[in-house]
Amino acid sequence: MGRNINKIILPVLLAIGLFPAPSHAQHTVTADWGKTLVTSKTTPTLQLVENPMVRPGSPIHKNVFKALKDLQADYLRYVPWFPYPKMAVAELLPPTRTETFWDFTYLDSTMQAVMEATKGHPVVINFSTTPAWMWETASKVPYPDDPYKTTWNYNQGTKLRDPSMKELADYYARVFRWYTQGGFTDELGKFHKSGHYYKIPYWEVLNEPDLEHNIPPPMYTAMYDAIVSELKKISRETKFVGISVAFSNNPEYFEYFLDAKNHKRGVTVEGISYHHYSTPSFEGQTLESYQYTFFEKADAFLERVRYIENIRKRLSPQCFTMINELGVILRGPEVSGPIDNHYWNLAGALYAHLFLELTKMGIDVVGESQLVGYPSQFPDVSMVNWKNGNGNPRYWVLKLLIDNFHQGDKLVQTISNVPGVATQGFAGPSSKRILLINKKNTRAEITLPQATGTTRISYVDITTGENPPGNAVVVGGKIVLEPFSVAVVEL
Repeated sequence: MGRNINKIILPVLLAIGLFPAPSHAQHTVTADWGKTLVTSKTTPTLQLVENPMVRPGSPIHKNVFKALKDLQADYLRYVPWFPYPKMAVAELLPPTRTETFWDFTYLDSTMQAVMEATKGHPVVINFSTTPAWMWETASKVPYPDDPYKTTWNYNQGTKLRDPSMKELADYYARVFRWYTQGGFTDELGKFHKSGHYYKIPYWEVLNEPDLEHNIPPPMYTAMYDAIVSELKKISRETKFVGISVAFSNNPEYFEYFLDAKNHKRGVTVEGISYHHYSTPSFEGQTLESYQYTFFEKADAFLERVRYIENIRKRLSPQCFTMINELGVILRGPEVSGPIDNHYWNLAGALYAHLFLELTKMGIDVVGESQLVGYPSQFPDVSMVNWKNGNGNPRYWVLKLLIDNFHQGDKLVQTISNVPGVATQGFAGPSSKRILLINKKNTRAEITLPQATGTTRISYVDITTGENPPGNAVVVGGKIVLEPFSVAVVEL
């Protein structure tokens, strides 16, 4: 009797997942190409932040911008940023009755490299740092004379000296004209010629206002409206992106900004953005625990995205969403000691996981941060080796996703029993691909029953390093994924 009961109960427990399958059980992945779950509207992309290592004089400048061009990425987010005031602010001193102090020397050269490397692709430009003199401060805010020296204390003040915000809006209008209209007329009526006539399809208004100047939602919304109202007069075609908060756990930003009644007449919310970085839970964590901590924090972020998307659909269903800073931060700008080579693969797998899950949610743009980091500028977030400019696994994972997955692809029902491996079938107009993401620091053996003699796999893993994705033929439907591997199988 006992033997007969075991014959009945054991298969049932295995089927519903309450009893672990024997270790020798075959792990399989299959896709039902006739059952579409959702159609992708998502574009994978990246962020480039201005810093000395991307400058024309940098030893890695040429390799970095070649890497950027080779990506062929849409919606690159370019951000001149406050730790380097001379590279981020076009007017570092307030105008006097007889003189103005506009200087685009450092801003122009990197902007030109960005626009050349992304030619033919839409970009998102964000001159995020406002001149410090526009804010009420106890004393004049200093900045280094050396443009390449960092200062983390430039963004002082919580109140604008001009509450009408005309001064702020005029500043951004002149910067915008400099890059799109060939020049601008300054506060004293003098014309400054640039010769730039760039097309800027997307402009993001400020960066992380919840951190930079600690701007509350009503004030940020008023600043956004003032800036957008002026820039729309110059370019009706440009679309504007708002919010751009560092932390997505404050629903007030989204509830307030997305509500049309809180905006000036004539200002429509066109797009929003926000960020996420997974971080260690405590000092001293290692790669073995990162593999759990980082994905757990990413999944908690995804729950917030679902909540935010409900707010967006309720208040501004017409607007798009760019989640344009995604990555991992270990210990701030400075990282002491070496970074484990496998860390870069883990960080790449984390981005691939977020890309997949955000694609399922219908997020428009999913941006990896950032192309170039280095000691003093978040080295653990870099997508290239800051010593030679070669792409690291984070870069090559993004390249793999850009090359293989596109808007309009059908995400189909995908059945898998592989623990720790995310799987998803994508059906394109003339292709069938399966994305595989190993989220664990162990090998995974997989069988693809649908594989044929011509099935190929492209992969980024601990064996590919700073090289392009590896390629191989899938023999007998068998695949071995190395730890933190991201792979695309083409059927």
